[in-house]
Amino acid sequence: MSTQIPEIVKDKISEKAKTILDVVYKFVYEECIPADPIFFAQLGEGDDRWTTYPPIIDDLKAKARKLGLWNLFLPIGQYKESPGYTTLEYGLMAEIMGRSRTASEATNCAAPDTGNMEVLAKYGNEPQKKEWLEPLMDGVIRSAFLMTEPNVASSSATNITLTMVRDGNDYVLNGQKWWSSGAGDPRCRVYIVMGKSDPMNPDLYRQQSVILVPSNTKGIKIQRMLSVYGYDDAPHGHGQINFENVRVPVENLVLGEGKGFEIIQGRLGPGRIHHAMRSIGAAELALEYMLVRINDPERTTFGKQLSQHGVMIERLAKARLEIDSARLIVLNAASKIDSSNAKEARLEIAEAKVIAPQVALKVLDWAIQAYGAAGVGQDTPLPNLWAGIRTLRIADGPDEVHLQQMGRTENKRARELIVLFQKRIELSSGLFEKHGATKKPLTRL
Repeated sequence: MSTQIPEIVKDKISEKAKTILDVVYKFVYEECIPADPIFFAQLGEGDDRWTTYPPIIDDLKAKARKLGLWNLFLPIGQYKESPGYTTLEYGLMAEIMGRSRTASEATNCAAPDTGNMEVLAKYGNEPQKKEWLEPLMDGVIRSAFLMTEPNVASSSATNITLTMVRDGNDYVLNGQKWWSSGAGDPRCRVYIVMGKSDPMNPDLYRQQSVILVPSNTKGIKIQRMLSVYGYDDAPHGHGQINFENVRVPVENLVLGEGKGFEIIQGRLGPGRIHHAMRSIGAAELALEYMLVRINDPERTTFGKQLSQHGVMIERLAKARLEIDSARLIVLNAASKIDSSNAKEARLEIAEAKVIAPQVALKVLDWAIQAYGAAGVGQDTPLPNLWAGIRTLRIADGPDEVHLQQMGRTENKRARELIVLFQKRIELSSGLFEKHGATKKPLTRL
């Protein structure tokens, strides 16, 4: 894999990272991808899907730790807990891991734990790190992230309604969350919850706070587990959760009251880039499946093997173009995070967040089409990958929000360009006069 690093970023990849990239590739292709069907076979039935987890994960975790493939996502220079890789270097690793259902969890690099660990590492105090960050980084517990609500447009965090009312040494939480990813896992021990602690604050972005809620706290009820295009994503799952007079100690507040928006923005930036990285990997896997299918000598239509049809060859070429183009956008965003920070790289992150899932979905669709009826069944990972990546066009901010942000940023250039165009016309007029050339009417710019 280290031989396939894009030329434009090769000089930014350390020898240490190049070596570990080859280890990641070998681990994913020789251990994780073969283990994926066993993972699904070991899932429980009915309610048992939420009380157990596939034991093969523990085997893979032990192998990953032995290979040094653990908590790879925390970037060097930003977290003291970092294993020593940049966001860019982890981007290349995450792409490989995005080709397997088990790889990210096996290396303790799975969402939502990665984002939650970043929150605790960046904003948590020492007691919070001791209680929650250490076991998360050790892989002995899991976590969930609760922001989205069923009755408001949660694409804007200012709309959330779950209340956090101070009562003595506690906050009392009331409200409802849904799409609480990770809440179904029996190993989930803590929720990172965003609530409204100061609804009368005139600053809309200071009304929210983030608090750590043990998952077994009295008053919490998982109303139901939601499905994504029919997939329940057990044991991870996506819960709809009710909070009724849930009392949480004040010391569980992260960073301080009114800091919720700051924390969530800090969490979502890296999280978005991680999802984009894995999406590129899923697109590569889909292309691999497509190549195998269309070159199967048993699959012929109209007297030709599928790979002999022009439409298939054209799709292969387009898939390679789009994957490679999207990869460069994602890696550019990762590099910008490394050279500045996630806030300064928000435009580049938005570009990656929009383009990577769209490209992955397109390539997955072509691969599914190549498989025909088999492409929509359970015999390949393609439908499950498609369902998961389709949610990324909504999760962590819908495409429309990012596109609006990018469009507004682009439109800011207009005033400067209008002045530039006018100056260009004036310069051309002067040159016409100087050279005695006949000036032709110009269309209005």
